[in-house]
Amino acid sequence: MKGSMRLGMVVAAFAAVTLLTPVAQAAGHQTCTIAWSHYTGWEPIDYMKSSGILKKWGDKYGVDFDITPPMDYVESMNQYTAKQFCAVAVTNMDALTIPAASGVDSTFVVIGDYSDGNDGILIKSGKPASLKDLVGKQAALVENTVSHYLLLRALEMSGVPQDQVKTVNTSDADIGNVFATGGDQTIVVTWNPILMTARNVKGAQLLFDSSKIPGEIIDGLVVHTDTPDNVKKALVGAWYETAQVMAESGTPANREAIRVMAQSAGGSEGEFLAQLKTTHMFYRPADAVAFAGNSQLKATMNSVRKFAFDLKLLGDAESPDHIGIQFPDGEVSGNQKNVKLRFDTSFIKMAADGKL
Repeated sequence: MKGSMRLGMVVAAFAAVTLLTPVAQAAGHQTCTIAWSHYTGWEPIDYMKSSGILKKWGDKYGVDFDITPPMDYVESMNQYTAKQFCAVAVTNMDALTIPAASGVDSTFVVIGDYSDGNDGILIKSGKPASLKDLVGKQAALVENTVSHYLLLRALEMSGVPQDQVKTVNTSDADIGNVFATGGDQTIVVTWNPILMTARNVKGAQLLFDSSKIPGEIIDGLVVHTDTPDNVKKALVGAWYETAQVMAESGTPANREAIRVMAQSAGGSEGEFLAQLKTTHMFYRPADAVAFAGNSQLKATMNSVRKFAFDLKLLGDAESPDHIGIQFPDGEVSGNQKNVKLRFDTSFIKMAADGKL
């Protein structure tokens, strides 16, 4: 989640490590480390490793996988952009405005979910409040990320001028504390599990959440586009086997998976299950393929790239068309000669067809 200053830092970091290769060879195997941060839809990554599912698929395709400890979200994307990791858990918007805008060609190989209430705007108030109460105030959020996008979409839908609400860039690691310790009229925009915890603070009111814009905040895993196919296949296979475990409610494997993910998220199993209810998970790979093939994805990404351009998140771009975005059917929005973000469901379809 970033801005022009951060983009400059990304470019500098990228320039300093251009000799690094995110997928390396080790004893005849390729190695791939996945960078990730805490979010309900990404907690499966921790279970994917601890359960042995990631190793199983890595062994099948000759890949030595590892995952980072949970990272600050911005830092995970910065380091992925600097080619220190071969994959990162990221949203559709942030994949465009950080790696793609920095010239790093990236591909969504896993479409895991879309936020259906996992992102929200909170105000602390002793009386009933609405989005109109944001006028003249400031909101703490990770600027230029999906939180920023959610805020501006909420203002747009409620008729509140965007320039009437100021934002304060705040790390996702600090937002919960900012809200808990802040006074009356403290406003934050954040995501689960932070959002759920903050909603328990006295006086907390949810003004808007991502269920009002279904399908617009998409979460998944991106890899560098030149990553070998065997790595992509192993990653997709491991993810959707994990998703299947999550879908089999009540089984021993499912109960263990929920326990591990809840512990990773820092909450109870009940809290994690509640968060899953506001996460539209694609447990079946066929559902992810259908979602990515729907015309809504193109409309969403057109909205996202306009937002990114308006906030000057596409570097020196002269229009939203500066960066090309390729969809599963091969169609490109934007510059066909500068495609830097791709949605590739070919490997997900292989999973759906039982061909991985």
